[in-house]
Amino acid sequence: MIQQFDLSEYPLWTALITPFTEQDTIDFNGLAQLVAEQVQANNGILLLGSTGEGLALTMDEQQEIVRFVCNLAPNVPLMVAVGGFNLKQQVQWLEFCNDMPIHAYLLGSPLYAKPGIQGQTHWFDTLLANAAHPCMLYNVPGRSAVAIDPQVLANLSHHSTLWAMKEASGDIAKFEAFRSIAPELAIYSGDDALMPYFAQAGAKGLVSVAANAWPKQTAEFVRRSLAGTYPNLFSQWSRAINSLFTVANPIPVKVLMHKQGRIDCPDLRPPLTHTELTDHAAIDAANHTILSFN
Repeated sequence: MIQQFDLSEYPLWTALITPFTEQDTIDFNGLAQLVAEQVQANNGILLLGSTGEGLALTMDEQQEIVRFVCNLAPNVPLMVAVGGFNLKQQVQWLEFCNDMPIHAYLLGSPLYAKPGIQGQTHWFDTLLANAAHPCMLYNVPGRSAVAIDPQVLANLSHHSTLWAMKEASGDIAKFEAFRSIAPELAIYSGDDALMPYFAQAGAKGLVSVAANAWPKQTAEFVRRSLAGTYPNLFSQWSRAINSLFTVANPIPVKVLMHKQGRIDCPDLRPPLTHTELTDHAAIDAANHTILSFN
């Protein structure tokens, strides 16, 4: 029987990395340790997002990861990413995941095609209709090449599975437009550094890259942001967190976690490579800042 969680009690979801071995296989021992760290910090876990290099994995590997983490039975909710460009394949992925003990989905916009309002509505309408768990839509035009139109939320409002949105455009005006058209929808920041601003605007939480490297510290950052108790928090954290995005995510965070001794190998799947990050001074300084934060 699937363990039940109140998703509203988890303001921080960690977009978990996928650790690899030097032989380019999944490091399941390392993955188990990373899951345990997130459980200890009481963070929700997102599997196979862009930070988890989900689209660089084969379908068999994706299924292996979901089965493996589900078998660990972590005492926090699990969210699984759904994304790509082939709608039938995404429905098949949902059919697989619907039978697993997970608790939510992250539904990404279709890649490359750049659909308008009708195409976006059809895409999400189909996924929401086939999802057995609550769904968080993902607005990330920097990756999908098109922003979700606020009207799409109105078109999808009849779906009981529509629970939340991850807003990662970096545009507070877009956040406000989503809130205006869907006031009951929980909106989460998809940008670590902007969390204090989004909290002031009514965000319910954060889907985080930084929480991979700093699980407990990022959880505290989110709590203080939501409580409004963050003197100097934005400037301190934004400088540190921006170091994780000097080259394509998740290159810096994997390099940092390797330097922390928390993963054995910093490797990524092509076309990404850890060799893109030639200067580690920024992430070293960020690590010192975050770990000394109180």
